[in-house]
Amino acid sequence: MNPKGRPEHERAVAVLRASYAAVPDGSPVRLAKKTSNLFRPRSAAGPAGLDVSGLDGVIEIDPLAMTADVQGMCTYEDLVDATLPHGLMPLVVPQLRTITLGGAVTGLGIEATSWRHGLPHESVIELDILTGAGEVVTARPDNEHASLFAAFPNSLGSLGYATRLRIELQPITPQVALRNIRFDDVGDLLEAVGEVMRTGHWDGEDVDVMDGVVFRPEESYLVLGRFGGTGTTSDYTGQSIYYQSLRSKATDHLTAYDYLWRWDTDWFWCSAAFGAQQPLLRRLWPTRLRRSDVYHRIVRLENRYGVAAKVDRWRGNPDRERVVQDVELPLALTGKFLEWFTDNVPMAPIWLCPLRLRSGTAWPLYPMHAGEPYVNVGFWGTVPIVPGAADGDVNRAIEAKVSEFGGHKSLYSDAYYDRETFDRLYGATAYRVAKDRYDPDHRLTDLYDKVVGRR
Repeated sequence: MNPKGRPEHERAVAVLRASYAAVPDGSPVRLAKKTSNLFRPRSAAGPAGLDVSGLDGVIEIDPLAMTADVQGMCTYEDLVDATLPHGLMPLVVPQLRTITLGGAVTGLGIEATSWRHGLPHESVIELDILTGAGEVVTARPDNEHASLFAAFPNSLGSLGYATRLRIELQPITPQVALRNIRFDDVGDLLEAVGEVMRTGHWDGEDVDVMDGVVFRPEESYLVLGRFGGTGTTSDYTGQSIYYQSLRSKATDHLTAYDYLWRWDTDWFWCSAAFGAQQPLLRRLWPTRLRRSDVYHRIVRLENRYGVAAKVDRWRGNPDRERVVQDVELPLALTGKFLEWFTDNVPMAPIWLCPLRLRSGTAWPLYPMHAGEPYVNVGFWGTVPIVPGAADGDVNRAIEAKVSEFGGHKSLYSDAYYDRETFDRLYGATAYRVAKDRYDPDHRLTDLYDKVVGRR
């Protein structure tokens, strides 16, 4: 953890503003971040990124008000380290340790508390934003920058960068008690999700956290957890693997810390691609290096050099398309999407994370309906490119099907929308108003160019 006082924070903001002012007109503007959770290759970086090295800490925890003032580049790992000693956690803690607060708000995030608390930006009380005009403004839902507050989520740095965020916190107990409930039909699992979202209970017990995994259409698990319990806790940072435990344990207990990072050790299940789930290699692979940011660095190296792809071609295997997506679908249509997906995309397991907007607030760049229950469907891997198909065809088919069912997809990975479709789905009118006001010279890369053009 890297604690920061307010004077130190102000100095870091001054450094950031100076580095922004030094970027030549017409040059791309990027952050000089040590980590990234994006999955789309980008064009050459050009000049050095903005200096955010001093904006990676926690400024203040107020345990009485249950709020935290956090710098934009602070990771959730560092924030959790600061809140847990107070018996507190953010309302939503995205699954991976190195996701930053600013990144989760400007790029969206989700986790097992989202069925109750929505998305990370919905717990933001106010935030300071370095705009494209080079100014730092404080945006709140009820001040003169309310339009920027509303347009900032899902703008992905195209309207500015968060330097400070004040967010709500909630109590959490030392342990989380889990029930892993098997369903032989995904439709039955989704009915259970609807009941929990309506009542907050399942089988007579309160539910605080909820997500699920589909291994195959005939085998899926809904994981329901409550804060509390005093059972013997499991450890999934060593030889045992969390997602595999769902198939063998009807109940489980984790420490609060291990629960929050239960998916990070094996990057859900994606560590299998690197051999990290093979027992011998797992023993040799240092525990401190068994984490999502390490795996992501390996992926970035593969994107740059294509070693595995070259080996596959040498072996005569077909090229593969990267299919790394999180999509939000109305609960009522999630079953139809999963049926289509399992018939057309050879990929499993699949993550399910129920969510709903916390209030009636409109978020124009990621329009979801207040009061509507949704399910995030996450799938991450590659599929073979069949003869006659082009790279991207599977992703395009998924995009079309998600839109057909009234959903959206997160924009951290490959996107293939044409401009008209993208503008219709992702709030172009509100975006352009905010862009013209807060980045009048359009120094920051346009959202469509960044996402689809990979700039």
